[in-house]
Amino acid sequence: MTVIVLTNCPVGLRGFLTRWLLEISPGVFLGAPSARIREVLWNEVRQYAGEGRALLAYQTNNEQGYTFETHDHSWHPTDHEGLTLIRRPNPKSPRSTEKPAGVPRQGWSKASKRRKYGGR
Repeated sequence: MTVIVLTNCPVGLRGFLTRWLLEISPGVFLGAPSARIREVLWNEVRQYAGEGRALLAYQTNNEQGYTFETHDHSWHPTDHEGLTLIRRPNPKSPRSTEKPAGVPRQGWSKASKRRKYGGR
């Protein structure tokens, strides 16, 4: 079993994948191609995804029974004692673009700022 999930990819790529896999939902493709065909499909996805993201999951003979690969995805697969886990980015890291809690966001009305932070 093979699953490919596309996000924000060209329509032509989706059309190409429907030659080999069934599109069960927009951008979600399912099928059981051979390993050679799966590699060809994944190479095409990586080449033509453009600014989109892609995820490939397929059955394999390991402890989990499956494995997956990502393309231009902010979540990355990581090996942890023989298991493949997903590492998500930490939004509270020092490199985060969030403003500190005491600074009001732009666009708030003056009344809202007074209610939240007090003062005049």
